[in-house]
Amino acid sequence: MAKENSVIVSVEKLYEKLPSLPKGVKEFAVAVAPWLAIIFGILGILGSLAAFGLSTVASPFIALGGGVGLATNLIIATILGLVESVLMIVAFPSLLKRKYFGWTMLFWAQLLAVVVGVVTLSVYSVVLSLIWFYFVFQVKSYYK
Repeated sequence: MAKENSVIVSVEKLYEKLPSLPKGVKEFAVAVAPWLAIIFGILGILGSLAAFGLSTVASPFIALGGGVGLATNLIIATILGLVESVLMIVAFPSLLKRKYFGWTMLFWAQLLAVVVGVVTLSVYSVVLSLIWFYFVFQVKSYYK
């Protein structure tokens, strides 16, 4: 395994002291991860494309109401959501083969989910994404 990215190492340090999941739960998570990635990746792309269309149409009206920043944040969040979904689809084949590349793509998709939550000021999204990071790091050792 190549030298790990400092971002991955930094985020992992936040989770390393948390209790470990039972082995059976980890194995189940590794078995379903590729399928969740492909399903949510496809749904995310479809949703992002729809949101991008809606945000493009609505942006002038939002901007007229004094919400230029809101319109911009909406478009940025939509683009980041699209990238997040593409990363999940890219991760799918490697996750099936338990390759570290797939895990890494899952990590970056999850990090983008946190960023989208921050951009959209969604505390719920940020908290949910931070909880998912726990599962991502719990299964990291299964990917080589």
